[in-house]
Amino acid sequence: MNDASVSGAARSAKNSTPLRGLARLGFAVNGLVHILIGSLAISITIGAGGGSADQSGAFGQLASTPGGVFLLWTVVVGMFALGLWLLISAFLMHGGDSKNKWKRRAAELAKAVTYIAVGASAVPFALGSGSNSSSSASSASATLLSSPGGVFVLILAGVVVLGVGAYFVYKGVTQKFTEDISLPAEPMRKFVLALGVAGYVAKGIAIGVVGILLIAAAVTHDSSKSTGLDGALKNLASLPYGMVILTVIGVGFIAYGLYCFVRAWRARL
Repeated sequence: MNDASVSGAARSAKNSTPLRGLARLGFAVNGLVHILIGSLAISITIGAGGGSADQSGAFGQLASTPGGVFLLWTVVVGMFALGLWLLISAFLMHGGDSKNKWKRRAAELAKAVTYIAVGASAVPFALGSGSNSSSSASSASATLLSSPGGVFVLILAGVVVLGVGAYFVYKGVTQKFTEDISLPAEPMRKFVLALGVAGYVAKGIAIGVVGILLIAAAVTHDSSKSTGLDGALKNLASLPYGMVILTVIGVGFIAYGLYCFVRAWRARL
């Protein structure tokens, strides 16, 4: 099969109604996961937080509800489909100079890998064997710290994660996320913009704290400091006015989840 036929097959797949529909489903289930994470974060502030305020906590909550297994498999299918759509989009990307094209392609590939990873992490919960991601993060950090050069790898990972968090904040503050969707008319437009700004900024702050904890774990050689999103949110709670901060972040995650529902409806695919 030559390059032209491969490209044609990829373009047909990208433009197919079923794949586009499943990609929109991916945005919707991503919204559901973020709403659950936000709710778990807020539950910590009122002393009702028994689970992890991260994806594993959200998946565990889904698994414990009637019909939750069906929802978990929906998350898996939606995330995999969205990841596949982004992979194809990166492959078909054209226009602009070569440097910018590769930067945009790398960004699409990174997002594709992220969505596929989220879908993969939901599979064990759907099968009834999910585990806490905080302990997994600490275990991975411990393995790195015990390896030659692992400290530098962990610091680099922390810097990258911190950069991702900063980009989310930037994307929210500048409303750059509007490039991804077709904005509805007023008054819905203002509501969607508010959801996007609040959601991206809140998620960016939380991701940034994860990056800071990774760097702290590397500098102190203490893998227990690297506890993923759950640890990051609980660290925020320990700060002065931390419960207020965590509540705001939780509300922001819920706002991001609602924005994802809007994106499922209005995304530029």
